[in-house]
Amino acid sequence: MLLIKNIAKIVGIDDGGRVGDAERIKGRERLQGAEMASLGTIDNAWLLADGERIVDYGSMDALTDGGRIAAYGTASELPADLPEDAAVVDAEGGMLFPSWCDSHTHLVYAGSREGEFVDKINGLTYEEIARRGGGILNSADLLHETSEDELYRQAMERVAEIIKMGTGAVEIKSGYGLTLEDELKMLRVIRRIRQTSPLTVKATFLGAHAVGRAYKGRQGDYVRHIIDEMIPAVAAEGLADYVDVFCDEGFFTLTETAAMLEAAAKYGIRPKIHANELAVSGGVQLGVAHNALSVDHLERMGAEEIAALKGSATMPTLLPGAAFFLGLPLPPAREMLNAGLGVALASDFNPGSSPSGNMAFMVSLACIRLRMTPAEAINAATLNGAYAMGVSDIAGSVTRGKLANFFITRPMPSVEFLPYSYSSPLIRRVFLRGREV
Repeated sequence: MLLIKNIAKIVGIDDGGRVGDAERIKGRERLQGAEMASLGTIDNAWLLADGERIVDYGSMDALTDGGRIAAYGTASELPADLPEDAAVVDAEGGMLFPSWCDSHTHLVYAGSREGEFVDKINGLTYEEIARRGGGILNSADLLHETSEDELYRQAMERVAEIIKMGTGAVEIKSGYGLTLEDELKMLRVIRRIRQTSPLTVKATFLGAHAVGRAYKGRQGDYVRHIIDEMIPAVAAEGLADYVDVFCDEGFFTLTETAAMLEAAAKYGIRPKIHANELAVSGGVQLGVAHNALSVDHLERMGAEEIAALKGSATMPTLLPGAAFFLGLPLPPAREMLNAGLGVALASDFNPGSSPSGNMAFMVSLACIRLRMTPAEAINAATLNGAYAMGVSDIAGSVTRGKLANFFITRPMPSVEFLPYSYSSPLIRRVFLRGREV
């Protein structure tokens, strides 16, 4: 047992599961519209987590095992009959938040691309860099020359970094391979991260991130290669939870995207789509039609896209780090929320367009640039982020029975202080699966 005491405020409660409840009340799987403006909280609180139930994370079942949230309440409700061997942690007046759930990253990559950072400063656009053979293709060249062990080593440094910054669940995409061999190499590295890290990890196959160099000028042939060879090989090894396509201007067309999603569906692999980053591409509507779990980026969208998302199971996911880094138009978060949609926030952690996995900063950007309230942004980065990667049953909120994934802050005057003080190191202690990491 693990007891966290002297918590100034628990943030992100979503089940009403206090001591004395006869049974667990299941939390919501996502929040939409006006629901996002409220955060469940308790002041002067404690939280109890049950024990770790596995020793290592080597099995695929690790996602649904580990220390769980057992109970919580106000100081006056603290049980007197706790187990003698319960570990006690003093939060020292800090706040307790559910871990961030980052549903869109590319954190498995080789090297870095700060040269392109300078190109952008000198006036080149993302599209111009890509046309010159840079961007994603530069990362593919580096990855091809990097061994699987070295790729894993570099990725685990980033994993340690995002854990320290409060992330407890993460979706990781391939897409810097662009050959069958290198895409499989990336996905195997993601599997190793899932097996050796306390993070909850989801893997996404993104062979359709760009056209591989070997297929320059033959995009249709590359699409057939993905459909006929890559997707079957990925499915045969069980390496991907989802399939993604960069459906946007200068990348893959609606027809090509639909063909790839239909091929993945034959193997039971659900889609997630890069859409409307560079143009109004129709990717949002296509994603909804194919029951995509999420459509991501959305810097360019309007009333038709919002209407398509209403009533669907697809989560619109905003990546404010990419818009900030690339100087792109801002996604219309307020219009989406006012229309009754829910939104998720993710980091887009990658070497070219968002080299940061700091989800607290993404929450701050959402408040400062997208005009989301702190409550909306925190909900978007926790429960809705969990939904956007298919893990809201075990992550994303303080809910009895969910994984004991949370972080404790330094003492703060309010919840709003977290996004307000956007560069302060406010996270003091991090717990995943009921253990401090």
